[in-house]
Amino acid sequence: MLVFCGLGVGLILSAMSSNALLEEGRKRGMALTSSLAFQLTEPILALDFLHMKNLIDNVHNQYDDIIYIFLTDDNSNILSHTFSGGFPTDLLNVNVDNLKPQPILLSTEQGLVYDFNVQVHLGEKNLGFARLGLSRKKIDTQINRQRLTSLLSTMGVVGLGIILALWFARTVTLRLDRLRKSVGEIIRGNLNVQAGFPLEKYCWQIMQCNHTDCPAYGDVQRRCWYLAGTMCPNCGDKQYPFKMENCRQCPVFKHNFGDELQDLAEAFDAMAVTVKNDIEELTEREKTIARQEGLLKSIMNGTPDFVTLQDTNLKYTFAGKAFCNYFNMDEKEIIGKTDWDIFTQQQAQINTDENKQILATGVPLAKQITFKRANEQKWFHVVKVPVYDQDGSIMGLLLTSRDISMIKKFQEQLIQSQKMEDLGRLAGGVAHEINTPLGIILGYSQLMMDDIEDEELLEGMRIIEKQTKVCRKIVADLLGFSRSSVEVVGTIDINKSVQEVIRLVEHAFFMNRIKIISTLDTNIPLLPGDQERLKQVWLNLMNNAADVIEQDGVIQVQTRLVASEQKIIVSVADSGKGIAQQHLNIIFDPFFTTKQVGKGTGLGLSVSFGIIKDHGGKISALSPVPEDYLTKELLACDNAGPGAVFVVELPLSIDDTTKETDKTDGAH
Repeated sequence: MLVFCGLGVGLILSAMSSNALLEEGRKRGMALTSSLAFQLTEPILALDFLHMKNLIDNVHNQYDDIIYIFLTDDNSNILSHTFSGGFPTDLLNVNVDNLKPQPILLSTEQGLVYDFNVQVHLGEKNLGFARLGLSRKKIDTQINRQRLTSLLSTMGVVGLGIILALWFARTVTLRLDRLRKSVGEIIRGNLNVQAGFPLEKYCWQIMQCNHTDCPAYGDVQRRCWYLAGTMCPNCGDKQYPFKMENCRQCPVFKHNFGDELQDLAEAFDAMAVTVKNDIEELTEREKTIARQEGLLKSIMNGTPDFVTLQDTNLKYTFAGKAFCNYFNMDEKEIIGKTDWDIFTQQQAQINTDENKQILATGVPLAKQITFKRANEQKWFHVVKVPVYDQDGSIMGLLLTSRDISMIKKFQEQLIQSQKMEDLGRLAGGVAHEINTPLGIILGYSQLMMDDIEDEELLEGMRIIEKQTKVCRKIVADLLGFSRSSVEVVGTIDINKSVQEVIRLVEHAFFMNRIKIISTLDTNIPLLPGDQERLKQVWLNLMNNAADVIEQDGVIQVQTRLVASEQKIIVSVADSGKGIAQQHLNIIFDPFFTTKQVGKGTGLGLSVSFGIIKDHGGKISALSPVPEDYLTKELLACDNAGPGAVFVVELPLSIDDTTKETDKTDGAH
């Protein structure tokens, strides 16, 4: 840069100097020619050729660079000249137009010559022309000498400038290179760099302070004026650059403040330390956010509720695991999709209209919806709320949906239980009102049978007696169904109660070729409860099994102690035709029966359910018989059907908090 600039300036100055010398030569030649023309006026008028000759020779001999001088009249006739070898007539044909600028440059045997042509006149009369030829050789010699001097001077200045520039550049580039290396380290992720040079003394040394809790104390990478909260009395709590007004008067600043590059390097070091601290803080925040995000996502994915988040374009930005599993899709497949890609067109249209309404008004929505899939129906409680960002504008839509199918089922059961409770009260009232006239009818019919001798009439009275007893049995079942549970007292030997019922019914069952097989666990302890009421349960279950088998079958009765769960299991399995799947959930309902009219009241299982519930247990039915309850006797039965098993679970102890409840509460 210095060489090019120096040479350029030198050439420009040389050209200007050359032009000045040439212009000076032309002015000198013009002045000589004009002066000679003035002096020749009188000799031309007098035609004094000797005087003319003396004047032009005098001028010619006086200057070495004048090549020729000659004089012509107004008709271009030669009056006098200084040529010694004859006059060159070609000169008469050049530079004859006095209107053109003077002089003109001619190329001759003696080199370049400026030819000057000045008119000799007296007033307005033209007397002739004075011509003078001035050599450029002397001017060119001066120009060349000046150019050489200018070149040498320029080179000297340029050389000195280069030396100074190299020295200065080395000083500058050394620090710039240090700064560049620091930048490279930062790019590679190393923020523990120091671009500035270490100082001779630091602020705590200059001020001789012992404030070890000052942010600047011991910090060799940042100057104290870049730090906030320093304990110098002039700094206060201001931050850079607002504290600089006070810092400029501080002796620490005056001692340590350097030039612009030093200031840049120190500012760079301060920036690196600040960025490092910010990155460490951001990294820690990112870890905290990542942990919170992971925890939140675990909660969202762990909850059985459907949780989704949609943006203002109704595209999914988050979908919980329960939502994904319900639609058999991965979260990646749902993110970025809309309801039109997941739901049916009808449901998607409903969702879109609702979502747009919420986004427009900001009013949340809560509703219950149902979905039907295959053989099941699901109920969901859906809540949609708008999500706001920091400036208060709606940024999305949060949906939570909870499966309330079980709650719906419990509601239906509660309603049904309430109905059964009302029905139980009604049945109890009716049974009490009917029981008295039935007793009277039965008593009088039996008295009349003792006095009647007519066989035909006697047979009619026997029919009345039999049907009255059937009515009393129905009334007794109604009373048992409607009667509230009583406090459980006494102890029960489960195996003994089962054996007593088996001995009671085995003869009648044997008549229909129904075999009862019992497998009783001898480790079963005594239980608190009412043995007679439990015997009624075993009797109802065995009678139901026999009614289903009708003839030729097997009834398997088992008792088993499950010590790990503190309970006893009593199961009654049969080889009958089984229970239809649609009836499994309603067989414990009052008055439900699959028997023929007159064969049953539909209250046996309901009464049994209530008795077991009073003892803190539960009863359930399974059909066909599971493998856990199948025995070789059931499998070996010739005309065995799918069968059914009733499983009774009784706890080893009844909780004292058991409350008196109506048996109809457990109808479902």
